[in-house]
Amino acid sequence: MPAAIRITPIHVGDLSADGKPMPVYVHLIEHPEGRVLVDTGFTEAHPATADLEPRPYPLDTQDLDLASVDFVVNTHLHFDHCGGNHLLPGTPIYVQRQELDDARTLDDYTIREWVDPPGVNYVPVDGEHELLPGVRLVPAPGHTRGSQIVVVDTGERPTIIAGDTAVWFGELEDPQTEGQRLILSLHPEHVWISHEHTAWTSED
Repeated sequence: MPAAIRITPIHVGDLSADGKPMPVYVHLIEHPEGRVLVDTGFTEAHPATADLEPRPYPLDTQDLDLASVDFVVNTHLHFDHCGGNHLLPGTPIYVQRQELDDARTLDDYTIREWVDPPGVNYVPVDGEHELLPGVRLVPAPGHTRGSQIVVVDTGERPTIIAGDTAVWFGELEDPQTEGQRLILSLHPEHVWISHEHTAWTSED
């Protein structure tokens, strides 16, 4: 990966899924023209998620200067991806318009008060969007209707930050959704997903 763009995973919490631990990661893109935080994790437990036994490690307790973040991208607005948005008031948060509409209107979709905390500054996106040179947002429906991935040009083949477009590596080996098929069609070298400790690496 060229030194010009660096991607760092940040462990911001743990959940329990079917009795098994599931990490929650966000990803920091350090680009010559700005710092991009992809998703924000969550900062507290909530009664609606008690069955997942959430254990947050909030971003404001970690070795990250939140004031240095120029842009935030929400891959989607489930609670474990947007629950730290309130830590970055005023920072532009890029999200697909479909996702924002669904999070604000659909019942049992997310923790709604975490979507629109005071100071949040959403930038709704319709379709593909180049955030910085070599960093683009691409709709990837499947996990939710408005999910998006971040495609980062890091060499001959891109690195992708996929959020929950795939929740575990097996979903990239046997793609079932439009978003999963899209990821593979881009022939990425690495794919970072939110609930795995390491990146998926293509065997191609």
